[in-house]
Amino acid sequence: MDLTTTYLGLNLKNPIVPSASPMSKSVGSVRLMEDYGASAVVLYSIFEEQIRHETKELHHHLTQHADSFAEATSYFPEAHEYHSGPDEYLEHIRKLKESVSIPVIGSINGVTDGGWVEYAKLIEQAGADALELNVYYIPTDTALSSDAIEQSYFDIVKDVRTQVKIPVAVKLSPFFTSIPNVAKRLDTMGVNGLVLFNRFYQPDINLDTLHVEPGVVLSSSDALRLPLRWIAILHKKVKADLAATTGVHTAEDVLKLTMAGANVTMMCSALLRHGARKIREVLTGVQQWMVEHEYSSLNDMRGSMSHASVADPSSFERANYMKALQSYM
Repeated sequence: MDLTTTYLGLNLKNPIVPSASPMSKSVGSVRLMEDYGASAVVLYSIFEEQIRHETKELHHHLTQHADSFAEATSYFPEAHEYHSGPDEYLEHIRKLKESVSIPVIGSINGVTDGGWVEYAKLIEQAGADALELNVYYIPTDTALSSDAIEQSYFDIVKDVRTQVKIPVAVKLSPFFTSIPNVAKRLDTMGVNGLVLFNRFYQPDINLDTLHVEPGVVLSSSDALRLPLRWIAILHKKVKADLAATTGVHTAEDVLKLTMAGANVTMMCSALLRHGARKIREVLTGVQQWMVEHEYSSLNDMRGSMSHASVADPSSFERANYMKALQSYM
């Protein structure tokens, strides 16, 4: 079976790409994922706060709402807990490039305009094959308009795109009013890939301590319906490659997302639960399904169930909502 695909101009042996997670923090772990079939890897994100914790700029960002949202500042580690600076991250990229043959994609989560550009250039110089901009922003200011939020994405991309030559992907939020419009505007700015979607971790309230606590809830296959819908809608509407992340756990998940139009399917929760061996299990399942259904390559099925290809495109639109409700009647 031909499982090859392309993503960010990179020729990949299959669509399984481990997304940014702690599993990429050691060379041994990345090599293990490669051994089990990973075609590329997105490194854990480097946070600008980790690097600039000693500066007044970060102090401003962390404390500007300290009086009115004191509980919210507890999300941030104390300054002394930020220990992973750029040198460690850049050296990790260099070691990986010497140790594995699969493409290595760096990941940045910035705070300031200058920070995005500075670390993008450093990651490129360290030898990364591509770059993922992990834009993780939760607006809390009622005076901040949706236009301003969107513009912040465009400004980041414009600044980074003009400074680095390696391919650039943007990890998008699912909460834009018009995802197709934002995707198209990023596409025209020269973004090479769109990653759908950034999975914002939701806080919880501890009733014993009366504290707001962050926490990680791993995804299930049910979560893939969100990226599946929007990848299906965006397929052929943008030139940028489409990466699906969130909810990729089984061979069936990979096949569905590929049919929707995804170039790659990124795994995180499944690997944290089951380890790197899950990659081989999923790839084996994909091959078996393709044999049984007489597909010779993933390219044969890519986009075959997209918004532009299905007989009833309304299935991805409002009509689907009505049908879903009627199914319970």
